[in-house]
Amino acid sequence: MTMTGKIVLEDVAAYVVGFFPALNLFEQRLSLELYRLLAEGEPVPRAKLAQRLECAVEAVNEILDGWLGVFSDDQQRVVGYWGLAIPAAYASPHRVIIGSRRLSAWCAWDTLFLPQLLGQTAKTESTGPGGFTVHLTVTPECVEYLDPVSIHMSFLLPDVAKVQKDVVSTFCHFVHFFPTREAGQSWTARHSGAFLLSIEDAHDLARRKNQAQYRDVLL
Repeated sequence: MTMTGKIVLEDVAAYVVGFFPALNLFEQRLSLELYRLLAEGEPVPRAKLAQRLECAVEAVNEILDGWLGVFSDDQQRVVGYWGLAIPAAYASPHRVIIGSRRLSAWCAWDTLFLPQLLGQTAKTESTGPGGFTVHLTVTPECVEYLDPVSIHMSFLLPDVAKVQKDVVSTFCHFVHFFPTREAGQSWTARHSGAFLLSIEDAHDLARRKNQAQYRDVLL
């Protein structure tokens, strides 16, 4: 199955946004600030997040405790959030390097939408199911570098209810980079519901998701 064309990508983006909680203006600000603090490479104390947002920590706790996809350590510091984690909390085949900091992404697609949200360029080393490692450099605006240039990405549109219970096993485990279209097609043919996207379409989809989810705060 191939998914190309503007209308199809819009439909896929709308479906994917349903994975995430609908965010009001304050929650959009909180979400972006949490991503950016987590990208510093250390567990994020909730009090620090509240300080950045100039609000009570109780307000932060109420929101984070109600969101799925938020992972905390035994001190209630956030160590993973919807696609991004510190390596000590989540060992991943999708490794993101921002400056000198090494972080973990939950799936290949995360490495395409995170740079825009973080406002920083990210270098990615991602090892796919066949053991082949690809390299990408993604700026907040575009995919700047690919090795090899023929990279494709698998994708899946799973049941939203299942994703909200366990996004890693029901979605992330099916989203990988492949060095060629042929390698990706071979893998998706063996996994029901999976299909293949070009890097151009995958990045376009990432930006559509970001714009839909952070429409009030993302410039």
